[in-house]
Amino acid sequence: MIRVAGERVNDLFALAASESPRGPTGYSDRYVRLARKVGMRYNVRLLPEYRELYCRGCSTFWVEGRTVRTRLRSGRRVRTCLVCGRQRRVQLRGPTTRDGGEVGSPGSALRDNLALAEAPAGIDDEEESGDDDG
Repeated sequence: MIRVAGERVNDLFALAASESPRGPTGYSDRYVRLARKVGMRYNVRLLPEYRELYCRGCSTFWVEGRTVRTRLRSGRRVRTCLVCGRQRRVQLRGPTTRDGGEVGSPGSALRDNLALAEAPAGIDDEEESGDDDG
């Protein structure tokens, strides 16, 4: 039963996406509401791609410029629903360090200090050792 509910949710979001270019008919919003109801009733999680497509406050299917406004502010993407005014903030990934951690993340200063401590000796040390042999 859960598999059928998941397929139904996928079909409803596909229908909502196909209806959105036709204009503000309201069908796409209805499909999103139905998909959310099916998901809640059968305890089916929505895919992350689908969670980005609608307003959690009023279940409006988001169409950029018509029903949602997207702004980038201080490392965050802020999406504002133009129907109910609810804002959704998502942290954007920042620049990463050499070891894959984000700059400014907890422990990044410690990793940087450890990398400096493990760095090989400077070029001067190598030249001095090379001069002694010759």
